[in-house]
Amino acid sequence: MLSKEERVHSVFEKISDQYDYMNDLISFKQHSKWRKDTMKRMNVQPGNQCLDVCCGTGEWTFALAEKVGTEGKVVGLDFSQNMLNVGIEKLRKRQAPGVSFIHGNAMELPFEDNSFDFVTIGFGLRNVPDYLQTLKEMARVVKPGGRVVCLETSHPTVPVFKQLFKFYFTYIMPVFGKLFAKSYQEYAWLQESTEAFLTKEELRQLFKQAGLSNVEVKSYALGAAAMHTGKKQQ
Repeated sequence: MLSKEERVHSVFEKISDQYDYMNDLISFKQHSKWRKDTMKRMNVQPGNQCLDVCCGTGEWTFALAEKVGTEGKVVGLDFSQNMLNVGIEKLRKRQAPGVSFIHGNAMELPFEDNSFDFVTIGFGLRNVPDYLQTLKEMARVVKPGGRVVCLETSHPTVPVFKQLFKFYFTYIMPVFGKLFAKSYQEYAWLQESTEAFLTKEELRQLFKQAGLSNVEVKSYALGAAAMHTGKKQQ
């Protein structure tokens, strides 16, 4: 039997070419709105240094680059080379001189302590084998006073919508994957990882266990997704 790490790697290696298209389809393009709102709350400044963990095809990486400008730097890190290749191809077509991509493990970040003003992870934390270890690594490489930010699927608590959400993710989303990306099993896995992921309160507590303070939580789409952000003490 494959480990979670091996299974996740296989999934993202296979769906990389269709990943952006399927994200728009599955979330009805809401994921980009959630990211924009999260970015407003982050208040990234020109010249900031940012790390985007589990960056995938680099959409959040490039959004950060727009904010840091030519004086800043953004590194996108992912362990799927096929996903990174999509991001690297985007980089060739865009004016983003401060962006670089690196192949690496979220649980063993290849950076010195206190290197970045912001460290983000978007819809990737649920796919790592050890949530707390990943958050500890993110907290390690963020500067004192900097922020760790996670945007992730969550668990709706509103009656009826909660049931509809589960039905959609369990039955409809894998079918979309089969029809539009020829990847039923891969999108079935994404449903499994979403259902097995932490509640908002559980993730808040993990942020604290990772040594982060002033933890803020913002729900989106009646709890279908959530932003968590925590500050590293000075």
